[in-house]
Amino acid sequence: MSMRRTLSGVVARDHRYGYQAYVFIFEALEHTKTLRKRARAAQKPRRRRPGEHAQHVSGRELCEGARDLATGHYGLMALTVLAQWGIHSTADLGEIVYNLIRSGELEKTPHDSRADFDGVFDFEEALRREFVVPLDEVA
Repeated sequence: MSMRRTLSGVVARDHRYGYQAYVFIFEALEHTKTLRKRARAAQKPRRRRPGEHAQHVSGRELCEGARDLATGHYGLMALTVLAQWGIHSTADLGEIVYNLIRSGELEKTPHDSRADFDGVFDFEEALRREFVVPLDEVA
C-alpha cells in the first residue's frame, strides 16, 4: 500500500491532525537521525548497550529534532505552521507517532511509551521566545 493511501487512512481515523502533520513526523525522524549521526561523529565511539537499536529515536529525541526542523524550515512561523496541522504540543507529536505505530508505519520498543512525549518542552517558549536567528543568516 502506498504511503499516501496509508496516511490518508490514518488521517481519516484521527481528524485532529492534518496529512502534513504525519509527513512532518517522518521528516522529523530523518532529521533527528541525521543530528544524532553528526553528534556521534564529533564524539569518540561508544558501544551500544544491549537492546539499543541504532536507528531508534526516543520520544524526547524526536521532539527536540522536530523543534529543530520546524524552526529551521519555518523560523518564527513554526508555531503557526504546526498549529495549522493540529500540532500544539509535544503531546500532539506523541499522538501522531502512536497513530503511526497503530497503523504499522512505525515500530516501538518495549521501553517506549506514549507518555515519553508529554511536556518535553513548551511550544510557545521553544518555538517563539527561544527562537534565535543564526548570525550568518543576518549578514
